[in-house]
Formats: sequence, C-alpha cells, structure tokens
Amino acid sequence: MKEAARQARAESRIIGFVPTMGALHAGHTALVQRAKQQCAPVIASIFVNPKQFGPKEDFAKYPRTLEADSEKLSAAGVDALFLPEATDIYPSGFRTYVTVDGLSDRLEGRSRPSHFRGVATVVMKLLEIVQPNFAYFGRKDAQQVRIISQMVHDLNLDTEIAVCPVIREPDGLALSSRNAYLSAKERRAATALYSALEAARAELTAGVRHSLHLQSVIRRVLQAEPLAAVDYAEIVDADAFEPITRIARPCYVLLAVFIGKTRLIDNLYIEPVGDSGELAYHL
Repeated sequence: MKEAARQARAESRIIGFVPTMGALHAGHTALVQRAKQQCAPVIASIFVNPKQFGPKEDFAKYPRTLEADSEKLSAAGVDALFLPEATDIYPSGFRTYVTVDGLSDRLEGRSRPSHFRGVATVVMKLLEIVQPNFAYFGRKDAQQVRIISQMVHDLNLDTEIAVCPVIREPDGLALSSRNAYLSAKERRAATALYSALEAARAELTAGVRHSLHLQSVIRRVLQAEPLAAVDYAEIVDADAFEPITRIARPCYVLLAVFIGKTRLIDNLYIEPVGDSGELAYHL
C-alpha cells in the first residue's frame, strides 16, 4: 500500500481515501462518488478497528461482510482496496496512541471513554500508510470528524479532510451499519431520532434560538417513543463541541439514543447565513 501511494504521488496524481469498517451501505458509496469527482486514484480501506470498541461493546458481533463490501466498492469505481490485518496495524508490543485533548472527553467520549483514542490512532496510521491528498468522512459522526480534523491540523499532515452530508433512508433514518441490528419494530421506532431533529428545525424556523427550549422539544419527541432511551441530546458549538445557550454561531444538535439495545447517533448542523440572522440547516 505504501509503495502504491508513493508511486501515485510521484506521478502527481491526486489520491482520495475512504476509510471504512465494512458493512457498507449507500452512505459509504456516496463518499466514494464524492472522492471520484476530485481524485484518481480512489482508495478505500476496510478495517474493523478493535481499539475503538469498549469492553462491553460489539466488536465481536460487528457485521463483517467482506465479499459483499468488495463488490460494492468495485461497482462504485474504487481503484484499490486496502485490507490490513490487525497485526499490520497493531504489531506485537504496540504502545503508541493519539489523543486529541479537550474534544475527546465529552458526548461520545463520555459514553465511550476509550473510543476516540482508538479512532484517532487508527486514522493517523491509515493516513500515514495511504498518504492521501483527500480523505472522506460522513458528517453523521460529527464529533469524530471534528477530532480527526484537529489531529490533521495539529500534526501537519498532508491530507485535507472532506466532510460529506448525512445519507438517509426515505423515512429519515440516517444510514448506519448498526441499523442491521434493529428488529422490524425497532427499525420503525428508530425514526424518532429524525423526528426529534425535524421538530428542532421547525422551532428554529419559527424563531426559537434558546437551547434549553429546543432540548425540551427534542426530548419530548424522543420520550414519546417507548423503545427509545436517550443517552444524550445536546446543542453544542461546532468548533469546541461545548454546550451553548443560544443559537448564534455554527452549532450541532447531537443525539445518541438507544433503540432497544442498539445505540444510534444523528445530528442537525446549523449555521448562520450572512448578517440577517437567518439560519441554514443540514440534516
């Protein structure tokens, strides 16, 4: 992989990279399509990273569908597929980790204490191996993307992080590999996340700007779904990921909700447009 990357760089080619953990869906192929608009070659990786799973999380049962994934990536036009083994990424005696202070200990980091250390470490290693000009990530994992962007900036990496829109089912559910865990009843219940974000957007469109009011609306929608248990529902600054009291600058409405035993996340990105006080919404 390193030799192929060196050769592409030597030929002044623009390398695009889509890192995944497999169990691919249309959200992943949308990242590939975006990469193909800007890059050649486009390289994808599949690596289920053990370092980002906690001791009680689903590493062992995380869906592994390599043959189907390979076919999807080939059909999407990926030029190369990187499939490292765990021993390639974490050789015997491995003891070096990447930690992004300040951004990693809230929200997902609070619920999953070692998660972002594992994410930052594996992404750092993959970027070092593949040496892409651009790497493509979905905005559904908003905190993860913010942490990776900070790491790339802080460590002077020669990769630009491209953040791509959330891809949704027709009923609004954000695509996720973990959706496969949902029963039919839970799948119907999972639309509560999108309904809660839509309710927040409706309040914002009506002129509401206070976070506490928006949070109460969001929680009311989620609590109306018997199968939903809220882990967090917060409104945070898009840069620092700290709570805000009033919507006046770019921010996220962030949700983490258990539907049965399956934990799902989703978000609404909000940004002011010009000086008029008008807001743009990205679901």
